Amino acid sequence: MHTTALVLFSGGQDSTTCLAQALSRYQRVETVGFDYGQRHSVELQARLVVLQQLRAQFPQWAGKLGEDHVLDLAVLGQVSETSLTRDTAFKMESSGLPNTFVPGRNLLFLTLAAALAYRRDLQVLVTGVCETDFSGYPDCRDDTIKAMQLALSLGMDKRFLIDTPLMWIDKAATWSMAEALGGPALVELVIEHTHTCYLGDRTHRQDWGYGCGACPACELRSRGYAAYAAGLPAR
Repeated sequence: MHTTALVLFSGGQDSTTCLAQALSRYQRVETVGFDYGQRHSVELQARLVVLQQLRAQFPQWAGKLGEDHVLDLAVLGQVSETSLTRDTAFKMESSGLPNTFVPGRNLLFLTLAAALAYRRDLQVLVTGVCETDFSGYPDCRDDTIKAMQLALSLGMDKRFLIDTPLMWIDKAATWSMAEALGGPALVELVIEHTHTCYLGDRTHRQDWGYGCGACPACELRSRGYAAYAAGLPAR
């Protein structure tokens, strides 16, 4: 039986929802974030606020929420010419992938998270990757995650489980999951304190939270919230 988990936690909507689910499921939960020179570095501050708010607003989870870790991955920015690590406009590449794709990012995240989990004696890696409603990144696909689970387990001689709670649901269902886990209070926390916008915009307040409203991450979040809100009872 799995009782401990390490959540790959960016401070965005998806990873916050995954963290809430982990806190409802496991007895001890730690978090890890990555500083890789991302343009939207405001997420590194947002994640600390989200952790503080979770502890304050959800006392039933506070005792389970353990140490937070931030790993320096500046090398990823050095080898990536993408709109997430350089001041360039968003566009589709000839490969069919958006230029927000950082090659190897999730593979490196999972490898280092597994090394940390090994040292911290944590059994489960939780990540918010999704194949249903996403930007097309190949390292978010279920086949990739299954291959990583096998490789990490073999390479470290420790049986890791990679938990992907959002893999087969869309963004509207992610909002619904947050509500099911923590009620309206968690939905409001996601809106007010998480950060997903690729441009790091914290000045424009949308119905679904802060963001530019035009980047791929904001567009996905906006569509998902509209579908989620359409299913809510009238107030």
